[in-house]
Amino acid sequence: MAEMQQRSAAEISRAELEARDGGAVVVDIYDQIYQLRGVNSEYIERLASVVDSKMRAVSAHGATVDSLRVAVLAALNLADELVTLRGRYEALSATLEASRQTAAQSAVRSRAGSLMGMLDAVLEERKAG
Repeated sequence: MAEMQQRSAAEISRAELEARDGGAVVVDIYDQIYQLRGVNSEYIERLASVVDSKMRAVSAHGATVDSLRVAVLAALNLADELVTLRGRYEALSATLEASRQTAAQSAVRSRAGSLMGMLDAVLEERKAG
């Protein structure tokens, strides 16, 4: 039994090395090995880590051992986080845009006031002169 585990581990390591030589990123998600391709291997590994962590958290809190069910529940959790964060982003963007508009309006009012003051001064000079 131990010999089979060592051999399969060696085969996995060999397959992993071949995949990496071919430009693939090898990741382990919920005890499954995946060979993924992408431009940024560190980013892909980080994403895989997030998915693995979420699947393990779902599995720890549930009674199911079905990998597909765990994956779907983890995906729903991640989708919930995404929708929540998008909502927060949109609210912050709207607040920022409103703040920018208020600042722009304030700047225009200030400039208009300054120009009116200058115009009044010039008109006063002409009346006096």
